[in-house]
Amino acid sequence: MKHQEAFFKGYKDYNIYHQSWLPEKKPTAILLVAHGFGEHSGRYLNVVNHFVPKGFAVYALDHRGHGRSDGERVNVDSFQDYVKDLKTYFNMVRKENPKEKIFLIGHSMGSVISLLYTIEYQKELNGLVTSGGGLTKPTDPPMSLPKPGEGLSTAMLSRDPAVISAYENDPLVYHGPVPTGFAMFKEISTLYDTVPQIKLPILVMAGNGGPDGARSRVLHERITSKDKTLKLYEGLLHEIFNEPEYPQVMADMEKWLTAHI
Repeated sequence: MKHQEAFFKGYKDYNIYHQSWLPEKKPTAILLVAHGFGEHSGRYLNVVNHFVPKGFAVYALDHRGHGRSDGERVNVDSFQDYVKDLKTYFNMVRKENPKEKIFLIGHSMGSVISLLYTIEYQKELNGLVTSGGGLTKPTDPPMSLPKPGEGLSTAMLSRDPAVISAYENDPLVYHGPVPTGFAMFKEISTLYDTVPQIKLPILVMAGNGGPDGARSRVLHERITSKDKTLKLYEGLLHEIFNEPEYPQVMADMEKWLTAHI
C-alpha cells in the first residue's frame, strides 16, 4: 500500500489537504471519501484497510475548516464552497486515473456535500454511497442543534469505547460548538426537493440505533434512480464504518461496489 499526502489550492485559494492510499497494482476502482462534520480524512482507515488490499484506491480530502485544511473551523458561508473544493479534487483524481470508475463515499455532513455534488456532476461518477446521512420530510420537526456553547455528543458516534476515546483525543477533530445558523440544515431542507434529480446508482447505508435510519429511508424514497439500495443496521450508531460490526458493513459495501464495476 502506498500512502501519499499533499495540499491543493481550493476555492478562494484555501490550502486544502488531501491524502490517498493506493494498491500496488493498477486500481480496480477509485473511492473518493467526503468526511463528516468536525472530523477529517484520517478517520477512515477501516475503509482504507479493507478496500486497498482488495485493489481499490482510496482518495480523501479534509474539507475547508477541517483537519489540516485552511479556513474558519467548521464554518462556511455556503456548502457550495465544499462542493467547489470537491470538484477541484475530483478533477485531480480523474487526471491520475483517466479510465477507472470513481465512486463517491459521503459520511454524515459529507453525505450532504456528496448529494449536492452528485446533483451537479453525476455524469462524471459511477455511483454514490452515503453513510449516516439522510433527509427529513418538510412535515418532520427540524433537526435540533446542541445548545449554545455545546458541541456534538460523542455518545452518538459509536458503541466502541476505543472509537470515542480516539475521537475525543484527536487534535485534528473539532471539539467546539456547532456554529450558530449552521448551513447544513438549510441544505438538507433544499435537498428534499432536489435529490429526485439523482439517477446514478446509489447505496444508502445507516445504523438504526439513532435517527439516521429514519432519515436514510426518506432519502432512499426521494431518490428516483432505478438502481438504488437501502442498507440499515439494527442497533448501530452514527459511524457505521467505526462500529464493532464494521467488517460486515465493509463487506456489504464491497459487494455493492463490485457489482457496479
